Amino acid sequence: MHPRLASAGLSDIDDKLEAGVRLDECDGVRLFGCPDLLAVGWLANREREKRHGARTFYNFNIRLEATNVCMASCLFCSFARLKSGDPGAYTMSLEQAWDKLRRRAHQPLTEIHIVNGLHPDLPWSYYTDLLHGFKRIRPDIHLKCFTAVEIAFFAELYGKSDEQVLRELMDAGLDSLPGGGAEIFAPRVRKKIANDPNKCDANRYLSIHRLAHRLGMRSNVTMLYGHIETSEERVDHMLRARALQDETGGFQAFIPLAFHPDNNQMRKLPAPSAADTLRVHAVARLMCDNIDHIKAFWIATGVEVAQTCLWFGADDLDGTVQEEKIYHMAGSRTPESLSTREIERLIQAAGRAPVERDTLYRVVAHV
Repeated sequence: MHPRLASAGLSDIDDKLEAGVRLDECDGVRLFGCPDLLAVGWLANREREKRHGARTFYNFNIRLEATNVCMASCLFCSFARLKSGDPGAYTMSLEQAWDKLRRRAHQPLTEIHIVNGLHPDLPWSYYTDLLHGFKRIRPDIHLKCFTAVEIAFFAELYGKSDEQVLRELMDAGLDSLPGGGAEIFAPRVRKKIANDPNKCDANRYLSIHRLAHRLGMRSNVTMLYGHIETSEERVDHMLRARALQDETGGFQAFIPLAFHPDNNQMRKLPAPSAADTLRVHAVARLMCDNIDHIKAFWIATGVEVAQTCLWFGADDLDGTVQEEKIYHMAGSRTPESLSTREIERLIQAAGRAPVERDTLYRVVAHV
């Protein structure tokens, strides 16, 4: 028994982890309330190293937001514009979107990550043609596109079932789903920060991921933290993700996303502290025992805090990103992109071993 764990009152949680016994809701709430952050981090790091040792994953990807026109008006969002023609609103033509990949023909990219607003006026063919076009330009690129919120919106807008939407997008080249749009599953919080009829609720979000997994796709799951949610609601969110993973095994990574208050309707709230960010990643590693990876998304956490998260349960930094608008429009001061060399240096400086992966966590070996 590590003496620090005993003095922090975590001996029983340590015993559970050592015996392979699952932590429950009460354990999760206690971990959030424990004043000794380093003791919580030590437990999370031990679990991280059991799975991955010093290995820390990243990928060579590009982030693309083809439109920020969005019918939903979530209080925490600085990215969306309610309609075309509003100041700052934009929608890329298909050629403009495809050109983002064409101009990177020299880069050994493995993934395009696409997240958009909920645009009411685009034809269904815009999305299927978008994917077809990327596959024409680079057939081997992995398309991780459209959150569950977007899938639900497409189904409502175009009069399709969720399964029809997913199957037609898969036929057009969709390979996996990103995890965005989860926010916090708790109805109390969701009602306050994302109470919009155009945005699906937690049950629909989870059902779409369940369906995607059944159709053979993998996906991620996120959690927006650091606003009005309680520790109990954070733990509930993690346990609901864990329960679906028990059922399907389709989640690859749990991704805590830090709330950024600038330029949105929740700007009076402070951003989460570095200590809170470290704790969230650590508790996620301990509670989500069946999800292989905990990602510290450096765009959201900040580069230095993301490095530190690598000792608090996280084993993945996301990727090169290259173009990101959602967090930067909310005041993020992180770079808009990092090169693979810069990411490797960050990981090494943190005392970890960088491993380039593809979207499905296969190691990428460049010839």
